[in-house]
Amino acid sequence: MRFPERDGMVFLPEQIAEYDKKRAQVTQAPQMELFVSDERSAIDWLTNFLKRRTSTYQEIHPEFTAQLGAGWKKHELRPELLALLESNFLKYDGTEEVPSQIHSYLSTNHKDLRGLEKSDPRLIAKAKDRWFVPDPNKAQDLEKKRERALLKEFQVYQAFTGRRIKEFRLEVLRAGFKEAWGKKDYQTIIAVAKKIPDEALQEDEKLLLWYDQALTRTEDGL
Repeated sequence: MRFPERDGMVFLPEQIAEYDKKRAQVTQAPQMELFVSDERSAIDWLTNFLKRRTSTYQEIHPEFTAQLGAGWKKHELRPELLALLESNFLKYDGTEEVPSQIHSYLSTNHKDLRGLEKSDPRLIAKAKDRWFVPDPNKAQDLEKKRERALLKEFQVYQAFTGRRIKEFRLEVLRAGFKEAWGKKDYQTIIAVAKKIPDEALQEDEKLLLWYDQALTRTEDGL
């Protein structure tokens, strides 16, 4: 089921009408304060940030770093900002017309750039090297690329021969468990689950669900 989304937030169907009503009563939608605790929430924070303000790496870095505080999950690897940007967003290189997302932001926030064509050299110069949220079509392509990279890293977890993987990426585990479930490869889910700390498995609803269901299917002989 696909839940309705507004201003970077996801709602239940019965909640969306009330939110739309409240939103219409204010001149600007309230900005979401995201609690960053793992890679997924870090991506969500960046999405929210870049939707409001297309920015260069230098502009994003101090804002992003401030979010990585004590709330970070114990066993989750801290991602590099550049890696997150390259996997989930696009950067304007100045060789084509300025993307609509950047054009809209700059023309709104810089008086001297208003009314310029997307090919205007002044706009291009200001827009160059800014990261932005891709349009839905390109976002789908990026997501496929990202998923392939996650599944490749999941193979490393599968091949791990130590007692426990102390630090890992939840996004890698989620992608790997999801694919294994789709292939009815329940043993892979069970085997990799045993390689991560029990508390990490219990704390993540998605991983725990796939693991419990894999155990059930195995016990039932399915």
